[in-house]
Amino acid sequence: MSPELTTISTSEGCPAIGPYSQAVVAGSYVFLSGQIPIDSNGEPLQGSIADKTHACCKSVQAVLSAAGSDISRVVKVTVFLDDMKSFAEFNTVYETYFTHKPARSCVAVKALPKNLEVEIECVALVNTYGSRLLGTKKADITSVTAYEQRATEI
Repeated sequence: MSPELTTISTSEGCPAIGPYSQAVVAGSYVFLSGQIPIDSNGEPLQGSIADKTHACCKSVQAVLSAAGSDISRVVKVTVFLDDMKSFAEFNTVYETYFTHKPARSCVAVKALPKNLEVEIECVALVNTYGSRLLGTKKADITSVTAYEQRATEI
């Protein structure tokens, strides 16, 4: 990755199941890949759409934290549901996490990886470079060169 981009990886979020990062920090934004309800081995979680939505939202929180952000700084969410009949149950859980009501799109899709029912991706603001690194475990960040240099200047 270039010095302006930082890939984020944390064992606290759902693992990437393909050739992509859990998130990428670019400037003052963090772009999260779709968070899906899977366990640490990549196996689908069992339970209701509410249970699976909780798992996705907790993974969003974990990846945002690793990137030096939090759910209150999310500006845009994209949700993928395999069936809009799940929309109301999904929303009941979603609104407990995204209380500040960021912009959102919710799209019904024909299928999701591993026959999952829900996927959540988002874009959030990160804290300033210095405070972002001070609140982040260095092991959670794959490429921090530019941010470390900037943080030492602050």
